[in-house]
Amino acid sequence: MTATDEARTPEIVTEGNGWFEQLGDRAEVDVTFTAVARSRSTAVAELGTRMAGAEAALRRPGLDVRHRRLRVHNEWRDGRVVGCRAAEDLALLVTDVSALDDVLSALLGAEPTDLRGPRWVLTDPAAALREAQQRAVSDARTRAEGYATALGGRLGPLRRLSEVAEHSAPMAYRTAAVESGGPDVRALGLEPEPVRVTAKCTTTWVFLS
Repeated sequence: MTATDEARTPEIVTEGNGWFEQLGDRAEVDVTFTAVARSRSTAVAELGTRMAGAEAALRRPGLDVRHRRLRVHNEWRDGRVVGCRAAEDLALLVTDVSALDDVLSALLGAEPTDLRGPRWVLTDPAAALREAQQRAVSDARTRAEGYATALGGRLGPLRRLSEVAEHSAPMAYRTAAVESGGPDVRALGLEPEPVRVTAKCTTTWVFLS
């Protein structure tokens, strides 16, 4: 078939959507420790003391520290500097979900200023993505076959397929936030939740009359 013949061949273009869910097997947690003092050096020193007290919780089995970020800035009141705030933000990954309650209890015991999580993620999202892709292609084919039948013909071979970019990363349906409270978190019911992975494609099929 020449390029001209291909250009004249009727086509059916459809989009396909697919998704796949499985329980998250890892959990992301964000923690922030802060200290406020009159001077910058004192605020940083107090933050260092707080972080030293938290190190035992951060070294617990089943917990990885992904990164640490330091923030130091002036505190203002009525247009003038009245002190300084030093903060350290930590991104944590709980790799053993059976230890989640113990890890969160230890972290809360270290008295962070803010703790948010867990956000459930997958160790191997590629496997879930492949299943979602298969469902997306199947959805696109089913739609195309329906149009071909409606036009009184049949669906020919696939000519082109392109992936439609996702606007957001795969994520869990919901997250739980914990900002204060005692160290015992067992009553909060922070169980693994489904993580949905999605795929979308655009397909072009030959239409045979």
